[in-house]
Amino acid sequence: MSPENDNGKIPLAPPETSRPVPQRIGTTGPGRLRLAFRHPAVLIGLAAVLGVVAGLVLGDWAANLKFIGDMFIRLIQMSIVPLVMVSVIVATGSMTGTGTGRLAARTFGWMLGFSAVAAVLAWALAGVFRPGQGMVFDGELDPSLRQEADQAGGWQETLLNFVSTNIVEAMANADMLPVIVFSLLFGIALNSWMSATGNRTLLGLFEGIQNVVLVMIRYVMYTAPVGVFCLLASLTGEQGLSVVTSALSYLGVTALGVLILLALFLLVVWARTRLNVLKLCGKLAEQTVIAVTTTSSAVTFPTVLRNTVEKVGVSRRVANFTLSIGLTMGSYGAVLNYMIVVMFLAQAGNVQLSAGQIVLGVFLSIMLNMGTITVPGGFPVVAMFLAASLDLPVEAVGLLIAVDWFTGILRTFLNVNGDTFVAMLVARSDNEIDHDVFYGRRAVTEEPADR
Repeated sequence: MSPENDNGKIPLAPPETSRPVPQRIGTTGPGRLRLAFRHPAVLIGLAAVLGVVAGLVLGDWAANLKFIGDMFIRLIQMSIVPLVMVSVIVATGSMTGTGTGRLAARTFGWMLGFSAVAAVLAWALAGVFRPGQGMVFDGELDPSLRQEADQAGGWQETLLNFVSTNIVEAMANADMLPVIVFSLLFGIALNSWMSATGNRTLLGLFEGIQNVVLVMIRYVMYTAPVGVFCLLASLTGEQGLSVVTSALSYLGVTALGVLILLALFLLVVWARTRLNVLKLCGKLAEQTVIAVTTTSSAVTFPTVLRNTVEKVGVSRRVANFTLSIGLTMGSYGAVLNYMIVVMFLAQAGNVQLSAGQIVLGVFLSIMLNMGTITVPGGFPVVAMFLAASLDLPVEAVGLLIAVDWFTGILRTFLNVNGDTFVAMLVARSDNEIDHDVFYGRRAVTEEPADR
């Protein structure tokens, strides 16, 4: 599992290179090999390979292992409602007015705009290349789910379902949209109440609950290699080698989407700033290497902030605000990935999504980008959340988990560099890009963080 969350932001733990390792015999050669095999991503990758092999060897008998994988999925599902609820409340309740006005409006505008483009692009690419088409679960789907999809109402009914008359019932039924709407309103009201009273006790309570749920999910993720092995063994026994081709198609569509978005970012930056965007390759090389090797935007953040100011020439005022917001909101690669997951699961379950469900999928992908789920290694939680919200099958989630380390690299690459591009676009509006710094004619002297 990639050591960051589904929107590609918060690491499970500091990378191995950031922790002091005692210098002793055994830390090279076989010792390093043993350390590598303890990494969660390596363990899950090995479990996935062994699961595919076991499924091919055991055939239909591998279906007997499915209940173990289902138990792993249920352990994740039971955490979704409390985690989403407290995360949204904490995110909205703790917002401050720092950086408001034109700077905030431009920052949010560019970020939301590119996030929407990422979601629509993912829908289009997945619709053309159909990465989940080779895996069909006709026998596994609850027939009522397809009937509900076929009977989906108009946009008025869709909007009406955003609000529940009984939030407890919505939580019990895992109706995530009403839970999110309630949590947003509750967080906004909490923020207003704290501003008036100065009392942050209630926010601290929700932060504590959030941290406890995150620890609980971390414990569940220790069982991920076993769960992935059983899920893929059962899946391969039923589907055969289509499992492998579907995984490659999923990764290929994601990679293509990342390249298209990167080209779009560069085109918009060039059109707005008239700077030589080819020079950005060298300026952003350091943060790109850190991003793809750690798959963590949080670990990369200090480097992104320094490079954006000292190499790109964005003013420190703009960089401090825009990049900090981007750490939780600027997950363009994550939005792209989430919408591809929606389409993959729908195609794998042979579910025809209505126009309303597609719009809802785009909305949810962007909402997840807003930091609503900040969970270590949280891609399984995101996949379960999307499946539950759109009535999609979960049988193929194990396959997506197995290759998430690779998609994590693609997500983080675009997330990190996209934040710098947005900072350039925001700074351009107020002429706060130093062209002399960008072209290397002047060095930036250290300034205070706020001025």
